[in-house]
Amino acid sequence: MVKERTESFDQADEKLTEKYELILFNDKVNTFEFVIETLIDVCEHDPISAEQCALITHYNGKCAVKSGEFNELKPIHLEMSERGLTVSIN
Repeated sequence: MVKERTESFDQADEKLTEKYELILFNDKVNTFEFVIETLIDVCEHDPISAEQCALITHYNGKCAVKSGEFNELKPIHLEMSERGLTVSIN
């Protein structure tokens, strides 16, 4: 016997609006200043938040710099990647 899996529209809708995190990874290439500027420009961080994220990334190896829906984070991911930063969406 094969069980069919069905989802209601509400369940399918919920999957589309799942929250994801944009993770910034530490590297030995980019300067703190560049990372901070990028977080301000691309992620719309204020200067203090951008500096904190840069420090967390440096000391912990990574930091969640933005959260939201996948479709919202994808263009930010692409822009940060084009600027030479290592990022992923989880």
